[in-house]
Amino acid sequence: MCDRPARHDAFADRALAHSGHRVVFVGRSPDKTAAIAAELGCDAHVADFAHLGHVRELANELSARYPRIDVLANNAGLIAGHRSTVTNDGHELTFRVNHLAPFLLTTLLHDRLAAAHGAVITTSSAAGAARTAGIVLDDLDMTDGYNAMRAYRASKLANVLFTRELARRWGTDGVSSAAFHPGLVRSQWGHSGPTGVRLFTTSPIRRVMRSTERGADTLVWLATTTPGTDWQSGAYYADRRPATPHPSAADPALASGLWDRSESATRLPIDQ
Repeated sequence: MCDRPARHDAFADRALAHSGHRVVFVGRSPDKTAAIAAELGCDAHVADFAHLGHVRELANELSARYPRIDVLANNAGLIAGHRSTVTNDGHELTFRVNHLAPFLLTTLLHDRLAAAHGAVITTSSAAGAARTAGIVLDDLDMTDGYNAMRAYRASKLANVLFTRELARRWGTDGVSSAAFHPGLVRSQWGHSGPTGVRLFTTSPIRRVMRSTERGADTLVWLATTTPGTDWQSGAYYADRRPATPHPSAADPALASGLWDRSESATRLPIDQ
């Protein structure tokens, strides 16, 4: 049995639970989270990743209850609207939810992951590999020229940079990491986004989008196979195969700089 604290597609939780793994489900909505937990017969925790205080409380709860974590699946994600939404401590919402909150949770759970020689799996997107994706270390919150899609692409590129830097920094502790693209999934993603994204995700194209089952397949595969044998730590995947990230994902200075700035933004000591 494996402790698997996760914030991700409920189908992946169902697949893991039905395979005999111990699942710990994390969600934002108390009612929906409780319903899924009851269905699966698993533990559940509630946290809103728009608030770093919630993330810290979640990490404390998980650390107190689970002495080891075999797999942490970071799947919280959104795209904000046309106008920049700034959180209560000054961060742009998309960057906060898609990168800073998972970064903070993962870092706070380092000891539990290291105890299990665990894996961190982060949901990225092909948007982060797009030619127009990019990260400006001196303006991570996009105070200069905010654009919803630009912010989303940057956050998804950040997921891959985080994955690579985690593999470099924590590999000696036995912790592995992978990022993956689930494909265009028929989910609730985009409903809070700008008009163009909302129109696209509710258009007839929705009928040909991937099912949640197919979208979760690579996540389930990464969670149930062996890093170093079936997949390589620090890599980016799609459809169970290595995928090509944005060229800047291979920039070690950018990856290290993002990690250090993320520590500062989440008020972690720089040598954590």
